[in-house]
This record gives sequence, C-alpha cells and structure tokens, in this order.
Amino acid sequence: MKTPDRFVVTVEGRDLELSNLDKVMYPAAGFTKGEVIDYYTRIAPVMLPHLRDRPATRIRFPNGVDGMHFFEKNKPGGTPDWVRLETLPVPGSTKSRETIEFVVVDDLPTLVWLANLAAIELHTPQWRIGADPDLMVVDLDPGAPAGLRECCAVATLMRDRLAADGIDAYPKTSGKKGMQLCCPISGTQDSEVVSAYAKKVADELAAMVPGSITAKMAKAIRPGKIFIDWSQNAAAKTTVTPYSLRAGEGPTGSAPLTWDEVIAMATGEVEARQFGAGEVLERVEEHGDLMAALSEPGPAVPVSYRRRS
Repeated sequence: MKTPDRFVVTVEGRDLELSNLDKVMYPAAGFTKGEVIDYYTRIAPVMLPHLRDRPATRIRFPNGVDGMHFFEKNKPGGTPDWVRLETLPVPGSTKSRETIEFVVVDDLPTLVWLANLAAIELHTPQWRIGADPDLMVVDLDPGAPAGLRECCAVATLMRDRLAADGIDAYPKTSGKKGMQLCCPISGTQDSEVVSAYAKKVADELAAMVPGSITAKMAKAIRPGKIFIDWSQNAAAKTTVTPYSLRAGEGPTGSAPLTWDEVIAMATGEVEARQFGAGEVLERVEEHGDLMAALSEPGPAVPVSYRRRS
C-alpha cells in the first residue's frame, strides 16, 4: 500500500517510486526534494551527454544539505534491474575492494531515480568506460580572500597557454567557490601523461605570476592565491559533472560559461558569482549546452610531456 508521500511515476517507460517530495533539502532556501527532482528532469537533455558512459560517484544528503552526507560509488541497495551497472577496478580503495559496481547514468529514469535518493551532487571521471582520458580538467580553487573573480583572471591566462598547444578550454563554475576548465583531448594517452602535462602548464603559470597563482597543494601557501589543481586528471579522481547541483546554502549548479562572461567577471564588468538552479535552467534556454563540444575528441597533449620510459 502506497502512503501519500510515496507514489509511482512512469519515466520513459520505467516505473519509479518517488517519496517525500516536500522534504526540504536546502533549509536556508526552502528548496525541496521535489524541486531537486524537477531540476534534474529539466536539465537532463544537456546534462546526460556529460554523464553518459562515465561511472558516477554520488554525494547523497538523505536529510538535506545541513545533515549527514556520504560519498557513494557502489550501486545502492534496491537498485532497479534496468539501471546500467559496470564493474570496474578501484586501485587504492579505502575499503580494500578490487572492483566496484558503478552506476552509469545513461538515461532520464536513472537520473530521476538518483535524485529521489537525495544524490544531490554527481561527479564523473575524465574518461569513458573502456577508453583512455578524453578530457583534461583544470580546477581553479581560490584561497580567500581571492574568489571567483580572481579565478576568472587565471582562467583566461590558462586558456591562452593551452591554445598555444592547440587545446581548447571550456569554462564552468564549480557551483561552490571556484571554477573548472574542461578540455577535450584525444583518447590515446593515459592519465599520467595528461596529469604531467597539466602540471607542467600549471607550474609555468605559477612561475609567471607567483603572487597570484600556485601549483602546489600545500594549503598554507594558498591564501590570496588561485591553486591550479592539475591532479584532477589522475585516474582515480572525479570532477563535478557540468550542470550538477552542489550542496551549500542555496541550490547552485555547476554552470558552463562563455569566455565573454569569464572576461567580464575577471575585469569586474559583471559580478563574479555562482548561479542558482533556476538561473542555470534559464541559461540553458538562452545558450543551449555551452559544453556540447566536449563530446568531440580534441588533440593529444604535446608529445614533449609524455612520460619517459
């Protein structure tokens, strides 16, 4: 027997039981679980291409963003038999597991099912299942009092440096403090090659502007600087997926940007800020998917940065 807070809906031919839609997930904003599901349903046309064929790591907040949360890689209990699962190796697992059955979000029913489980954040690796990395990610993390505006200034420097090697960069906000640049690359090199190249470029920029940029992980030297986190390209790392919601005071999303917007934020012409869920949806209506080109392979990273045998 179904209670009033549980009911079945059909999504693209799949029956899903939704529950507790009135539960407040973002207390400061009054944003409910039903609104989380609605956001993911509406953003799905542009988000699913970035999730497809990538094992998804979820961050679940069963009692809202102010409550306990946990990272989840393995399939949860009660996973429907129609959800795509992939058994993949997990070297260095903290739970000493050799493999994990990952959920792969290839369709709208799976995305809605995860949203109903309070999987507010979705993170994916820089590779598709069965392939080498097809993305290089540059994570720009501001150390207070530096913020998103300073990240945007560094992003333009990084864009120009990568362009010199023929690599395109597509910017997005992180949905929290900073931003990322996502760069399509050829799927013919392993993560160590990509990480080595990203580190080389990060070190170059840090040497160029040492007062504003660091490529070192030590938190003690980050205040007032932008940390270029090249390590995001390690095989075991994931990055928040474009358009994913983030857990914070309000329901912000990881929003793709135009380079004109990045420059305007860097110069102070417009406010450098994160975007709320409604704004992300409005931006998609205006721009479409600003990261659609990520589905097309880019060039290989320069051979000069390949690992020596």
